[in-house]
Amino acid sequence: MSIKDVQNQKDHRNIPIQKVGVKDVEIPLKIERKPNKTGDSIELATVYAKVKMSVSLPSVFKGTHMSRFIEILNEYKKVALDSNDIERVLFDMKNKLDAKSAYLKFDFKYFIKKTAPVSKMASLMCYDCAFEGEVDENCDFNFFLITKVPITTLCPCSKEISNYGAHNQRALLKIKISYPKDKIIWLEDLIKTAEDCASCEIFPLLKREDEKFVTETAYENPKFVEDVIRDIVSKLDSNKDINFYEVEMEAFESIHNHNAWAYQKCCK
Repeated sequence: MSIKDVQNQKDHRNIPIQKVGVKDVEIPLKIERKPNKTGDSIELATVYAKVKMSVSLPSVFKGTHMSRFIEILNEYKKVALDSNDIERVLFDMKNKLDAKSAYLKFDFKYFIKKTAPVSKMASLMCYDCAFEGEVDENCDFNFFLITKVPITTLCPCSKEISNYGAHNQRALLKIKISYPKDKIIWLEDLIKTAEDCASCEIFPLLKREDEKFVTETAYENPKFVEDVIRDIVSKLDSNKDINFYEVEMEAFESIHNHNAWAYQKCCK
């Protein structure tokens, strides 16, 4: 008995859809960690990821084949995904769904072991990260590495005008970059670059001696959101492997009922 395929029926409204697909698909994702030393073997990390997948839909078709997204994803679930694998996934989506363009994003939490600055106690720090890719109608592929890095900032103005202390706050630095397929930029390096631009980096575990260090370090290194943005932009500009970046800085103000915010985008 044949089963009627409604999705392949003609649609007469003459409206193409730019993106249609599935989102919040939950999967375990394997990714490569940066080796500790040159020559070390690659360590794989398994993370929990949420996936968004979509393709363009021509105006003549009523719908796309949603199950094919999951079928394609299942073929790659045991692979340690990098930009080259994501490119292959996108072209599989494009070809198997007869689409002109395809889009894919993996959102996941990435854990890095951090050592407290004085006590040297180790614990895991969590960062929200993402792999994002797209293939357009000309078959051009773009890959983006994304991370959100929590940091500490201390207000230079508050330090200057106050007799006692200065207000500080946790902030979030969001970075999105793109680079050529024959290059590699590790999440660990991108996160460290962001943390180096803060008044002080954040640690998941602090003993009293560590808290003293973090508080005093931030006090001696006051920064506005403008300072952080300019510092990270300078570092990204100087990296010749990066051909695109987008940075967003938000400070969750401790003495105001609003947040401070800054943004910069560049395509080299």
